[in-house]
Amino acid sequence: MKRILYILSAVILCASGLKAQKPQAHLLDLETSIAIAKMSSYDILILRQNIKMAEFNLKATISSLKTHVDMDMQVPGFSNTIYEFRDPTGVVSYNPLKTNALSGRLRVTQPLPTDGNIFLEANPSVITDYTNDTRTSRFNTAVRLNQPLNAFFGYNDIQTNFKTAKLNYESSQKRLTREELNLVYNVSNNFYNLLAIQKRMDIAKLNLDRQKEAYDIAQNKFAVGLIREVDALQMEVDLAEAQNNYDLNRVNLETASNSFKELLGLPITDSIMIDANMNYTPVVVELDKALEYARKSRLELREQDIQIELNELNLKRQKAQGRISGAINASYGLTGIDDEDNPGAFNLNQTTDRVFTNLTDRGPNYGVSLDISIPIIDWGENKARVNRAKAQLQQNIYQKEQLERSIDNEVRNLVANYSNSLKRLQLLEKNVAVAEKSFKITLSRYSDGDIDSQALALERERLNNAYLSHLSAYINYELLLADLMRKTYYDFKEQRPIN
Repeated sequence: MKRILYILSAVILCASGLKAQKPQAHLLDLETSIAIAKMSSYDILILRQNIKMAEFNLKATISSLKTHVDMDMQVPGFSNTIYEFRDPTGVVSYNPLKTNALSGRLRVTQPLPTDGNIFLEANPSVITDYTNDTRTSRFNTAVRLNQPLNAFFGYNDIQTNFKTAKLNYESSQKRLTREELNLVYNVSNNFYNLLAIQKRMDIAKLNLDRQKEAYDIAQNKFAVGLIREVDALQMEVDLAEAQNNYDLNRVNLETASNSFKELLGLPITDSIMIDANMNYTPVVVELDKALEYARKSRLELREQDIQIELNELNLKRQKAQGRISGAINASYGLTGIDDEDNPGAFNLNQTTDRVFTNLTDRGPNYGVSLDISIPIIDWGENKARVNRAKAQLQQNIYQKEQLERSIDNEVRNLVANYSNSLKRLQLLEKNVAVAEKSFKITLSRYSDGDIDSQALALERERLNNAYLSHLSAYINYELLLADLMRKTYYDFKEQRPIN
């Protein structure tokens, strides 16, 4: 419930426009920090636009396979010019020519899965010649087929474009997932770095308080002559050193906080406090599961698969260019014409009736052709290009095999380091408890006069080292878990895959 409230506060925080508000104080845990970064990171925003572009490109490719209808019109097309006239005696004269044309073309195009196209066209036109006082009405209709033959045994451009668009869309989605995981790791790394500095400051404060207590004890003992002056002065020096160490950690915390605010996109004038809860639940990481999800989810492997598929398509296209290619073209159409001398006012119904009567009386227009292209001599050019495409394909296959081995080795090392990190963290927790108990005993002995200030200083140093070692082990443990998640696409804390 606490995490949900953090994340909701982060959403409200970003949606309300932070820069326009007064400086605010934020208590941040890791989930809240990640949620803020995901909403404000420019890298993520840019990648989301890449997904949109790939999605629209895929939609456009799918739409290109559907029926398209286009219409062109010329309403009107008036011209006033001259034309050349040569009489039987060879005398040339130039006469005026004034015309008006009304025309249109309706074209229905249906792409075929076989890389061909079917066209259906209707083209009505009316041309009025004012100079010669004539009017010609025409209506052409035709069905045409264009079918490349090499699409059946070679390269199919339509299917290749569709497959490429799908692969690009998938690649952009996986790239966003990978960058989000990288962002999660980057935020986690900076979060735990800030947590470490904050904890070091807390440890420095505890050390300062203990040193003040020891200093007070030393001053009281010196006042009654139980210790030498040099011992009292040493305690004063140790107190000043503890104070200086605490002040230095405060400066480091402020610097790291500003960097973290910049990463999250928070105003520099705001103040932040890291939720310093270091509780954790030991997570069991199974090597076989980590390897399984890394092998099937890593974007680098899928990118290699995509590249191999594209290289196979390129190889097929290159082979097709060196073979005999051809195309079938067929058409069937009807034409109706109506010529009028001394036309009166244009009557659409009468003209249409005459044109369609002529269209049914006139015979159809049809034709069919088989166009063949035969490469005869290219001096081995295409063969060399095919061999280059084969070499490139084999290169990608080798690169994928190398990448698989590299990922397996990387995940095995991560799991091994994680297991060692967990064991070390659990061991150092016990070490902290022992060091705290030992320091209490040593402080009591110093108060009773059984030991000198040097022995107390050594025990205090041992306790501080125990705190710092435990802090380092905890941060290393959490970062290894985050690194495992981005390297395997599996959240071992929640026991769920990252989509």
